[in-house]
Amino acid sequence: MTDYQLVQDYLQEHLPKYRDIHRQMVEINSFTANPAGVNALAEYTARLFGELGFQAEYVPSADERYGRHLFLSKRGKGNKGVSLALISHLDTVFPPEEEATNAFFWRRDGERIYGPGTVDIKGGTVLIYMLLDGMRKFSPDAYETPDLWVCLNATEEVLSDEFARLCLERLPQNTRACLVFEGGTPSGDKYSLVVARKGRATYKVRVEGRSAHAGNNHHLGANALVQLAHTVQKIAAMTDYQRKLTFNVGTMTGGVVVNRVPHWAEAEVEIRAFSPEVFEQGVTGMLALNGSSDVSSRDGYPCKVSVELMERIAPFPRNPATDKLFSVWEQAASNLGMRVTQEERGGLSDANLLWQAFPTLDGLGPVGANAHCSEHSPDGSKEPEYVLVSSFVPKCLLNIAAVLNLLHQPETAEQL
Repeated sequence: MTDYQLVQDYLQEHLPKYRDIHRQMVEINSFTANPAGVNALAEYTARLFGELGFQAEYVPSADERYGRHLFLSKRGKGNKGVSLALISHLDTVFPPEEEATNAFFWRRDGERIYGPGTVDIKGGTVLIYMLLDGMRKFSPDAYETPDLWVCLNATEEVLSDEFARLCLERLPQNTRACLVFEGGTPSGDKYSLVVARKGRATYKVRVEGRSAHAGNNHHLGANALVQLAHTVQKIAAMTDYQRKLTFNVGTMTGGVVVNRVPHWAEAEVEIRAFSPEVFEQGVTGMLALNGSSDVSSRDGYPCKVSVELMERIAPFPRNPATDKLFSVWEQAASNLGMRVTQEERGGLSDANLLWQAFPTLDGLGPVGANAHCSEHSPDGSKEPEYVLVSSFVPKCLLNIAAVLNLLHQPETAEQL
């Protein structure tokens, strides 16, 4: 039996060390499109986990604009076929210029630490390190027996299926769980764990019209911008909050000069939904707009709408394997005098791409808020990303207790 008071005391005693690791990570700019920074963070992370016995494998991104994915592994001794994967990512959404403009750097202010990636997701990577450090110290058998993987995506913020494919090539089929260390959401005296995420599909909507002189031959023009205005109204009307289905027209552009009837226009659109069925209905609804026309010239020339599906990431819906993992964390929380709650989150993560292959639970990182925000205003109406210092030790303690329970269970990954 593990004495969790001793574990908590150890984590608290070493919190300054963990905080320094966090600071060093945050001070490395790892914007997705800054491959040198992403690679520097990967090398620092590999050295750090090397102290815990992990071997590093770097895998270049298929797109040379991005950095290298990092896979850290420690093979079990006398392993009975048990494997566990801990998932994080290396990249953030903040270019170096934005960090400088907004003076957005690692900064502690009481219980909050502000800075790029403090909660999304460098705090999560630190929590993985803390979890493994605590397991090694207080439960060496559980630490040494299974195959342990720490998988870090170089391009999570521009989510594609590349990282998931690389995980599937490396992780054993009997991997008991993929645990994703995205940050937790402030939830009062409870710790939120993410059990579902919306899927997303993105589209390019193009309109071809016919140009004409706006003064002499306005009636001969088929105005592509006016047609696009009709089309985006139809798109916006498909949002259904009761079914948690949203359509967002993110950008619109078109035309050339003001004295010319515009012959082209474009918009970028995304849809999101939790339910796979509702998601597919949304995809179908967008594609049904292909070929539609509401605007014509006086002589009958019609504008033509085309809709192109650019990318789709399926939902991570509620499912029995995730629910069973949540129950493991719920029981661990109860034993520790804590409480956990289930969260369904609208944003994407690697969980969207891994849950069908392995039992998956998300939101295991420390608690914070305002991810993807770097702006600050004196009146407090704008507040940048931060993580709560006070959440690291209890969240780590909870994860250690739950992981030990999970590893001691006789079930196979399929049974989970």
